[in-house]
Parts: sequence; C-alpha cells; structure tokens
Amino acid sequence: MKHLVAVSITEYELDEIRTLIERRSGILFDASRERFFSTRIREHMAAKHLANGTDLLRKLHASTVEYDAMVERLLTQETSFFRYPAVFEAFQRKVLPELHMKKFWENPRSLRIWSAGCATGEEPYSIAISVADALMFSEAWNVEILATDISKNALKNAQQGAYHRRSLGHISPRQLDAYFSASGNEHVIKPRIRRMVSFAPMNLAQAVYLGRLDCIFCMNVMIYFSEARRNSLIQHFYEYLEPGGYLFLGHSESVSNVPVKFESVVCGDCILYRKPAGEMIYRGAALVEGAL
Repeated sequence: MKHLVAVSITEYELDEIRTLIERRSGILFDASRERFFSTRIREHMAAKHLANGTDLLRKLHASTVEYDAMVERLLTQETSFFRYPAVFEAFQRKVLPELHMKKFWENPRSLRIWSAGCATGEEPYSIAISVADALMFSEAWNVEILATDISKNALKNAQQGAYHRRSLGHISPRQLDAYFSASGNEHVIKPRIRRMVSFAPMNLAQAVYLGRLDCIFCMNVMIYFSEARRNSLIQHFYEYLEPGGYLFLGHSESVSNVPVKFESVVCGDCILYRKPAGEMIYRGAALVEGAL
C-alpha cells in the first residue's frame, strides 16, 4: 500500500517554477489561476513522492522528462468536435468557398491549414470533416492539415483517432456514418479523414516556420501566454498566412493590440481575421461580407 506524501512548497519556489514554465513553454500561470497552479503542483509532488519544493526544482532542472511530466499535469485538454459551431459554420459557408474560388485553376489544387494547439485531435479532425463536406470533389485536392501541440500525451491520443460518444456532441448522424467507424464503445476516424491530418509536437513559444498557410486555427491557446508573447505569435501568424488567408481565434482573443493589419470579418456570431489579399482578383469581396 502506497503512503501519501506530505508535501511542502513555498511561494518563492512556486514562483520559480512558474518562471521556468513561462521561459521554456511560453505558458503563463498568472494570478487568476493561482489556486489551480498550486494545487496541480502539489498533486504532482505527491505522485512523484517529493516532500519539498527544493527536490522538485532539482528534478526539473536536471531532467527534461521530469519537466515534461509536470507540464502535462498542468495542461487542460478540454475539447470536442465542432466545439464552436459558429466558427465552423463560417469556415464552411464563407472561408472554404472563398478559397475554392481562389484556387480552382491551380494545378495541383492545394489547401494548407494549421491547427496550433490541437490537444487530442478533435479540432483538426473537425477541420478535415468541414473540408470534406464543403469542397466539391475534395479528394482531388491536396489537403494538408498540420496539427501541433506541446503535449505528447495529447498527440498520442489524437493519432489514434478513437473517441467516445461524449466528444461527438456536434457531429451529425450523417457525418458519424460518413467519417467514423464504430469500434466497441468508441468511434474511429476513417482513413479518408485521417490522411488529411499530420500531427507533430510543437512549443508555440519556439514555433518553427511551416511554410505558407491558407488558414490558422489557434483557439483559446493564447490566453495562456503573456501579452508580449501573444503579440509576437500573432505577428508570426500574419507572416505565415497567404494573402487572403484567415486566422481563427477564440472568442476572448483578438488582434487589437498587435501592429499587423488584419481585416476583421464578422460572420454570424464570430469574428475572423483575414490577411489583406492585395491585388488578388477576389479582393473586392472584402467590401461586402455576406451574413450567415
């Protein structure tokens, strides 16, 4: 029988851990999440049988594996398919038709989308399902959905592509039949959708250039960053996007304080951010945005 470890950690040691995480991962645990942070740190210490903060800090500085294990415990991976229906409605009814018109005469027709902070995969697979639903003859397109996350455990689950019914709340019966296979108590992503998505570990604080992209989804990720890091990341997103490309952020996130000139496009209940298309042929469409 395992004995519970009585843990002791000072505020100074908690601050040192908080600083270490922000420096390495870009994630800022500010005052609004103080209780969550200190509770999870103490839980981690008890699980590792560490009696005091000094022992924990020693392990974190000595081992990347120990550091990663602690960060995994601090990350929340709450997500589901089509978690924000209004966003995906805008994606299907406005953005994808616009991209279809833009790229129709290209050979090959390609579509590159980044799901930055993909967690356990529901978001990138939702993107892939949207593409399959919205693009005529989507099989004739080269669709590349890059899905990245800092959590290796989350990525492992995402690559398996197997989900319980509770994650599929916004999946229609038609989509369930078309894009999933039943396997016991789980529903497994079919190969046609799985082939569109590539998963890779990535720390957004040290993001690498992924080439030009048509869309970037980074929803409810930057709320964990400092303002300076958020601004830097949004500037990178702007540079990575093709002219006319779209950035999707969470409802509480915006580009208002960043010195890049995204166009704000209101679609139904959400705001999309579009990189100006310059002299491209469909540029005039920005003047009149159809309501969903």
